[in-house]
Amino acid sequence: MLLAHISDLHLDGDARATDRAARTVAYLNSLTRQPDAVLVTGDIADHGAPEEYALAADLLSRLSSPYVTCPGNHDDRTAYREVLLGEAPGTASGENPVNRLHLVGGRALLMCDSTIPGEDAGLLGDETLDWLASTLDGLGDTPALPAFHHPPAVIHHPYLDSTNLTDADRLAEVLEGRTNVPAVLTGHAHTPAATTFAGRPLLIAPGVVSTVRLPWEPGDTLTDREAPPAVAFHILDGQDSRVMTHFRFVP
Repeated sequence: MLLAHISDLHLDGDARATDRAARTVAYLNSLTRQPDAVLVTGDIADHGAPEEYALAADLLSRLSSPYVTCPGNHDDRTAYREVLLGEAPGTASGENPVNRLHLVGGRALLMCDSTIPGEDAGLLGDETLDWLASTLDGLGDTPALPAFHHPPAVIHHPYLDSTNLTDADRLAEVLEGRTNVPAVLTGHAHTPAATTFAGRPLLIAPGVVSTVRLPWEPGDTLTDREAPPAVAFHILDGQDSRVMTHFRFVP
């Protein structure tokens, strides 16, 4: 299985963010092998406005591969549901977490909501952790990839580490003993990164709209807006669904 993983589009109606997202879509469509799915791990809109999700829906609908999404701290649950997911107004509470299971190619993609409305930091919370645990149990031996916005590990960047997942220990308890989870996927950091969490790979997608400057890199701004958009490719190989990840810049 080949998965393309993008994050942090921050679509705001400005031509710059729109162009970078459109270039990323065009790059993915140019691949000689199309991904089985494209994962978009949050901060799709910059202000959570309906018109930003309408733009996102238009851009993502151009992908040749199916795509799945989860919200980030810049996203608004109600507008996200109604415009991007196409849910009728009033059919679901905008305050409830947006958690979705997608079955693709014999694997499960668990798109989880780690947002706290109105705040930058992340929290999976009781409802999402209970959903994650029960969904994993229901999948049996099916390989499953949980994906959400906020990394559950130290990034070694002061700002990012002040806004990452705050209940990582509870997530680790859910994953303990569940051998069908080969990796955890997140965004939020605006930098490609990899480490381990709860005994398995934690793979963090780069940002589409910008790249965060690491503390030891030169520059006076939090993000490098000149760095090109980038993509993570995850390959799930064999019966054990071992994950190999490659990071690529978008031309």
